[in-house]
Amino acid sequence: MRAVVQRVLSASVTVSEVVTGSIDGPGLLVLVGMTHSDGPAEVTWMARKIWQLRIMRGERSAADLGAPLLVVSQFTLYGDARKGRRPTWTAAAPAPISEPVFDELCQELERMGANVARGDFGADMLVSLVNDGPVTILLEKFGTAGHDSVT
Repeated sequence: MRAVVQRVLSASVTVSEVVTGSIDGPGLLVLVGMTHSDGPAEVTWMARKIWQLRIMRGERSAADLGAPLLVVSQFTLYGDARKGRRPTWTAAAPAPISEPVFDELCQELERMGANVARGDFGADMLVSLVNDGPVTILLEKFGTAGHDSVT
């Protein structure tokens, strides 16, 4: 599982000219991609990391502030453009696998106390944000054979 976490003053998702999710910050916009092996361990780790990551002003976390989150599924985080000019998406989990993982991530964040707005899974979305800082962090949770990464 990969996530791009951005500290924002506001963020919203629009689908077919209708706002389907929005937050007023300070808060976090979380773009998340799932791969084939993602499951409960990756969901738990990622939710905890996002919620407790101390990237808000004053070295505080979203949990410390009760900051809202806008979580958006983005399969292109698993695009591979190492060869040629056209990315491949083979590492991205297809919707039947990734949508339940996405839903579980949002539910786990809510169980932790987060106010979670969501993008519209699988839709062609317009994502707007006012990045604060800017602060952007890449998180990745590998399966049990791999390791965790924060970039």
